[in-house]
Amino acid sequence: MNTPLDKNGSAQPGKARKHSSRRAKALAGVSAVALLMTSLAHAQTPPSSETAMVRLIRGLIESGALKKDVGDALLAQAQTEAIAAQQVQRQAAAAPATAAASGRNKIEPGDVRVPYISASVRDQIRDEVKGEIMAQAKSEGWAAPNETPEWTKRIRIEGDMRVRGESRFYSGNNSNIETDWRNINSGSGYDVNPNTNLALPQLLNTRQDRANQLRIRARLGIFADISDSTQAGLRLASGSDDSPVSTTQTLGGGLNKKNIWLDQAWMSYKFNDMLKVTGGRFGNPFFSTEMLFSNDLNFDGLVAQFDKTLANKDLSVFGTLGLIPLEYSSDSSPGRSQNKLSSQNKWLIGAQVGAQWKLDAENRLRGAVAYYDFKNITGRVSDSCALYAGADGCNTDWSRPAFMQRGNTLMLLRNIALDPTNPANTPQPQYVGLASKFQLLDLNARWDTRIAGGYGFRLDGNFIRNLAYDENEMFRRATVGIVNNGGTAQPGVRGDFKSGANAYMMQATLGNPNPAAVGEWNVLAGYRRIEPDALPDAYNDSTFHQGGTNAKGYYLGGSYAFDKNTLFSGRWYATKSVYGAPVAIDTLQLELNTRF
Repeated sequence: MNTPLDKNGSAQPGKARKHSSRRAKALAGVSAVALLMTSLAHAQTPPSSETAMVRLIRGLIESGALKKDVGDALLAQAQTEAIAAQQVQRQAAAAPATAAASGRNKIEPGDVRVPYISASVRDQIRDEVKGEIMAQAKSEGWAAPNETPEWTKRIRIEGDMRVRGESRFYSGNNSNIETDWRNINSGSGYDVNPNTNLALPQLLNTRQDRANQLRIRARLGIFADISDSTQAGLRLASGSDDSPVSTTQTLGGGLNKKNIWLDQAWMSYKFNDMLKVTGGRFGNPFFSTEMLFSNDLNFDGLVAQFDKTLANKDLSVFGTLGLIPLEYSSDSSPGRSQNKLSSQNKWLIGAQVGAQWKLDAENRLRGAVAYYDFKNITGRVSDSCALYAGADGCNTDWSRPAFMQRGNTLMLLRNIALDPTNPANTPQPQYVGLASKFQLLDLNARWDTRIAGGYGFRLDGNFIRNLAYDENEMFRRATVGIVNNGGTAQPGVRGDFKSGANAYMMQATLGNPNPAAVGEWNVLAGYRRIEPDALPDAYNDSTFHQGGTNAKGYYLGGSYAFDKNTLFSGRWYATKSVYGAPVAIDTLQLELNTRF
């Protein structure tokens, strides 16, 4: 017999004895039934090659009621006793004939007398013994008839797949000079000195159509109910890169393998029916729209959520408080310097309160007000740094955004010292950072009702204002230069600079907002206008004007469920820039979506 080991690999004799005792008890119980059935067979049934007990044990093994190792042991025991019983039965059958031949009429030593037992009593005894054995097996965990293991009931697997055909159409009148500052920030910077660099910076495509791109999205999550209070989740997702706002993967690329990213990893604890705290990487905990936060965006950090249904049950209130780390500066920067920079952390602190009101059977209102404070994400001009003399970067390079899309007003970060021996030809590689601060007031409202013969109708509205927007402060902060939709402005010269602090959207949806059953559908129409510095351009929908701010336009769409949890969807976006050089982009998306 194998001795059980503990988690460190050490033998546990006590557990071995306990396990053996359990099996011994089970063997003894089944053996008793076997002996009983054997005795009954002596009196009332002819010998057979396989007893009822053997067939019973085989059935229990096949149904999964008995573990195989336990069942095999019981089966061997029962077969051995059945053979012995058959031998006794043959001897008992031969005894009367021998006695008649010899003229004896009395019971001699070795003869067996078995009283008659009715079939109903035999069945009752068999069922009682079987019930006792199976109850013990279930309580001790070595057999559980017709049941899956308990832990599987606490784990669920969820996922979704999307196949998309996407086409982008650009106006021929678009400006063909739009700098790709995201790529510049991720590299060694762009030399703005025309004496040492005649090349253009990296530029975004604004005129060449991109038709019929096939793209996919795949997400797979495992979620566990550890207890009534504790939950955990893990989700993987596709994605062409590490962009926080999209898990879409463009196909092609020489048929190379595609990337898989850690999309979510979180734990939560529910203190009661009203309060829950979650930590890790999790889905958007706020009631918001894609104008501010992309549907694919996940949040890092800690969040507390409150939800309470009031006494009349038609009104509930909710609240969310989040502490979200956006970026930590490198511990070892500058890499080639003995003197390291102090730690710099960027944060989002978000707070939201709201309510949901069921007016009647057909009308519901939901509204929320939120405040988002993006701390330490604004760019900073560096101290004088002598890159020409081998300095390993400048001391505010950390203030450039880890990720950006397009639209925000930017500022040059590096105060580059000129080589005194050749000042005119000193290279000046620049990074850019956000020129504005961001403290957002976010108002959301939703009305669900039914119209036109019972069709569902939803109206969503969202207004955002950047309370920290201050044009004068932006120019005072950007002592090296401002970069935005109007080009590069020299210190103190505003030129045709234009920006703004407001964003708003409206969207109407007719039908089921989330089709799932066959035949369910919806159509929608919406409009958005996002001024350049109304919100950080890094975190919103990456499709509308290809993401970011300084964008306005309308969109139309619809979905139809042609199978369970399987949809055909389509959307058309027509957008253009709010200020500055003209950039108009139309986008068509046709999709097949399924979830499980």
